[in-house]
Amino acid sequence: MKATRLLAALAVLVMLVSGYSAHPASVAAKGGVGHRTITHLTYKGKTNLTARRGAMARSAVGNETRVGPEVDEQIPKSGTSPIKAPAAHVPTPQGLPVTTDNPGFAGFSGLNHLQQRLADNGNQFSLEPPDQALCVGHGYVMEGVNLALAVYDTSGHLLSGPTALNPFYNLPSAIVRGATPEESVYGPFLSDPKCYYDPDTGRWFVTVLEIDTVPTGPDAGAFLGHTSVLIAVSTTGDPAGDYRIYSLDTTDDGSNGTPSHPGCPCLGDQPLIGADEYGFYVSTNEFPLFTGGFNGAQVYAMSKAKLVAGVMPPVVHIGQIPLAESIAYSIQPATTPPGDEYDLGSGGTEYFMSSLQFFAHPPLDDRIATWAMTNTSSLDSASPSVSLTSAVVQSEVYGQPPAAAQKDGPTPFGDSLKPQGKLEFLDSNDDRMNQVVYADGKLWSGVNTVVRLGSSDQAGIAYFIVSPSVSGGQVQARIVRQGYVAVLGQNVLFPSIGVNPRGEGLMTFTLVGPGYYPSAAYA
Repeated sequence: MKATRLLAALAVLVMLVSGYSAHPASVAAKGGVGHRTITHLTYKGKTNLTARRGAMARSAVGNETRVGPEVDEQIPKSGTSPIKAPAAHVPTPQGLPVTTDNPGFAGFSGLNHLQQRLADNGNQFSLEPPDQALCVGHGYVMEGVNLALAVYDTSGHLLSGPTALNPFYNLPSAIVRGATPEESVYGPFLSDPKCYYDPDTGRWFVTVLEIDTVPTGPDAGAFLGHTSVLIAVSTTGDPAGDYRIYSLDTTDDGSNGTPSHPGCPCLGDQPLIGADEYGFYVSTNEFPLFTGGFNGAQVYAMSKAKLVAGVMPPVVHIGQIPLAESIAYSIQPATTPPGDEYDLGSGGTEYFMSSLQFFAHPPLDDRIATWAMTNTSSLDSASPSVSLTSAVVQSEVYGQPPAAAQKDGPTPFGDSLKPQGKLEFLDSNDDRMNQVVYADGKLWSGVNTVVRLGSSDQAGIAYFIVSPSVSGGQVQARIVRQGYVAVLGQNVLFPSIGVNPRGEGLMTFTLVGPGYYPSAAYA
């Protein structure tokens, strides 16, 4: 299961952050990295969030639940010894206190499970804990949970939705039930929604992973050999209005102009998105659909202005991206808050960050990577020419987090598999880099990590504030602040960081453990 991200729920807990400064030297990669190809988008027509609002009748929910695939793949960990000497120890930060004193704080409850389940006449999958998308701008808040979208004002009044993602992207519903499974229709499988409000253009971007499925018959619901990332771009500043839909082919088996990668047809898992002044960026982790393997991160860059204008841009696809002694994964693009200035050097620059914990034994590392894509202004041309470079920086220690215990519930399960009142552990996934923000000339992000407080290991957060620069086409970086967030006897996981142009930041995350039900918390 995926660990929950409760960013839109009312936060009632405050946590203090500890950290320290460090200024290690960076090591810059030599020249651009990865294999570069030019691909294209497919235009899929227009859609409208309001017109495709799902019916909310309770009677629409059937008893059956189709269990979708676990497409948020864990990155394969090599069993061989790393070339680099491993980090020495599990981090042992100070356990920080928790308070419910929230002066000046306001919040509201976002989408709940019932709402997202009913958004497509009861045809939604039940995926728990859920995927969440959240973006804010122009007086609106957009939230996606699993396969449903909703739009609120900043006071929490529901303005539109819940709207199911399948009909929003002009696709058949997830399941249209017939009298028998053979008579049922299964629409394409969607997962991993993301959304972004772009302050530069005043437009909304909504993305989702798509895997085509067999619609009917005995094999209904089985995967076909085609995958994509769907990109919806609003035509106005109203997130409940019209959108143009584009499809980015991620199959990478040599068809439809895609490169031919090992083991493909492939899945572009966990699409991550970001933007600078010129470009819109998507990063995926590539897994073969029908066999084992991992082809590493894939980075896609395209003109933001052309997407907004409805003009089909050429797309730069960079794959086969090496990093240190292994292959890069989960390269997280940065976004820039309203009012901050873009880095206009090197013909336009988009920054990314990623972690480097490649190996299962030992499950620790003390390095992170900063990436820069330069000459992004060329994305507006017919023949874009961008270059991707990386710098590996020494950091604090982080590593694979353990599963997170939950507070026991009042309901007795009473079966042989679960002790009475005991809940399953939440999967804290791994230590991939989370959301990255470029603000005040710095990159801000964090990862899930194992921490040891007292005699027990639990899930904590390692955060990083990095100062990047580009010189001679090469990215350089140094850590200006880093630290941990941890609570004695409890778990904190999945940080998302927001920062304003003055460098004032807030980190939200899930707090859960023997003393807490899964709760939204912030620092």
